[in-house]
Amino acid sequence: MRVEPEGKVGEMMSHIPFGYTIQNGRALINEEEAVKIEKLFEAYLSGLSLTEAAQKAGIKRYHTSVARMLADKRYVEYKFYPPIISKDTFEKAQLERRRRAEELGRIHEHKGNEKKILNFRFHASMPDNLYDDPFQQAEYAYSLIRSEVILDDNEECYGNSCS
Repeated sequence: MRVEPEGKVGEMMSHIPFGYTIQNGRALINEEEAVKIEKLFEAYLSGLSLTEAAQKAGIKRYHTSVARMLADKRYVEYKFYPPIISKDTFEKAQLERRRRAEELGRIHEHKGNEKKILNFRFHASMPDNLYDDPFQQAEYAYSLIRSEVILDDNEECYGNSCS
């Protein structure tokens, strides 16, 4: 039996992972969906993209949701969720996700304890206008301040653009 929010017949509550149902306060495997989870991992590990693997498994989700599913530890006996896939399969999928991300240049790791120190310079021109209201005068004065960031390689940035 599936826990359903009012008025949403057939849709699972978002906090219950795909592949499970809650019955009497316990997480149980939804066998039909569990087969799809197994197929998803198998298809992804065979080389299909996230979207293609989901389609082959019969799961209708966007690729970001599929990525979250592949990273969800609840599928390998996490807290009160019974396992749907083996730890070996899960670990292989994590390695494959990382390999693909590295291949696409999507992994950016810090090397050591590097800290980038930015130097700033501020410039303010003399106010042309004087206002009776001190708050309006302060707002105007602050609007005249321009900052620049001096990068390590002598590159300079003004606002959002660097040269």
